[in-house]
Amino acid sequence: QVQLVESGGGLVQPGGSLRLSCAASGRAFRIIGMGWFRQAPGKQRELAAYIFTDGSTSYPDSVKGRFTVSGDNAKNTVYLEMHSLKPEDTAVYYCNAAAEIDGRAHDAWGQGTQVTVSS
Repeated sequence: QVQLVESGGGLVQPGGSLRLSCAASGRAFRIIGMGWFRQAPGKQRELAAYIFTDGSTSYPDSVKGRFTVSGDNAKNTVYLEMHSLKPEDTAVYYCNAAAEIDGRAHDAWGQGTQVTVSS
């Protein structure tokens, strides 16, 4: 099993910035990629940002140029820098890790952290 512990989030005014962190822990696992998904009330969970261990990243158009995902492979940690936040960025942000354990794929989720963008 892989456990994810998230930190960051909170209330910020439009145009502000926030930073999320997520650390993975467990036994004998190898991270393939880590990132963030978000779910707003009444909406489906969607990708916010993702990074693979080779450094490649993926963003939806809605956050390109505003969000930056980065990772520390040695610490199995992923970060999400969010700038120029908009009210529509309000959501619960979930950390995700795609890992390999004993040759098998494993998908782990964090408990979620609330991001609220409001004046």
